[in-house]
Amino acid sequence: MSAKPLSRAELKEALVERLPEDHKGVYGHVLVVAGSRGMAGAAILAARGALRSGAGLVTVASPLGVAAIVAGAVPSAMTVALPENASGVFRPDGVEKLKRYAADHKVTSLAVGPGLTTHGDAARFVLHTLSGVLVPAVVDADALNILAGQEPEGVTQLLKSRKQACVFTPHPKEMSRILRSARAEGDTARMKSVERLARDWGGVVLLKGNKTLISSGLRTVVNTTGSAALAKAGSGDVLTGLIAGLWAQMLASGRVSGDLAFRAAGLGAWLHGAAGEAAEKELTAYAATSTDLVDYLPRAFASL
Repeated sequence: MSAKPLSRAELKEALVERLPEDHKGVYGHVLVVAGSRGMAGAAILAARGALRSGAGLVTVASPLGVAAIVAGAVPSAMTVALPENASGVFRPDGVEKLKRYAADHKVTSLAVGPGLTTHGDAARFVLHTLSGVLVPAVVDADALNILAGQEPEGVTQLLKSRKQACVFTPHPKEMSRILRSARAEGDTARMKSVERLARDWGGVVLLKGNKTLISSGLRTVVNTTGSAALAKAGSGDVLTGLIAGLWAQMLASGRVSGDLAFRAAGLGAWLHGAAGEAAEKELTAYAATSTDLVDYLPRAFASL
């Protein structure tokens, strides 16, 4: 059992054409929900990934004590400060403000998870966000760990009742927690696990790692780009923002057809891996960081 890679032609077809008369609204609005005290970097990296994707607008929603840090680090993004608890993480009562912002500002896609922690307040915030902010969502990191800690039947019901697509981006340990099984080893086991979760949760699943797998449950492909330079903290945050930004452009512009969640995940994985290869070539796998990765995304786009 093996998965085939996406062809270069199919990857290029997923890129939204840029026309001279376009304005920022054509390229969508990404809402990044991320960060907590001591984890502002996760929100910053996800926002930078979304901006480098070509998205027209990016807003970062973060706890009150983190918002100013994010605003200073990512001036091209807007920020929304939400209530925080004594530990500096999201409180569940902030979801109403988030819902209003998403509706009032015509948010196209959501990226939720980086740097949230799994604190009880953050967990309730994530569950209410996924059930109440009904826009397509990339779900990563602590949002996945929070879902893994819930009753599986309840999570399945929540996600399938959203009526908006999700892309889930677990690394192998997160996948093991979600499936409540031993870590999948080998190509066949990894493929079975990614297809199982795609069917169980009703979305697209991107299983990170060497030879990243992307599955809709109906189709599974493998990504062939990447390097050891990606094995650094923050790389996954960049990928989350990148996929959300690519997806927002497809949705807002109407210029790409097919399963847009699947296409955004596949294209995002390819570009992310290609940026890692370019960073390693110049900076070495030792010295390249996730911050550098964002700066090499332009080369990845150019190479495609």
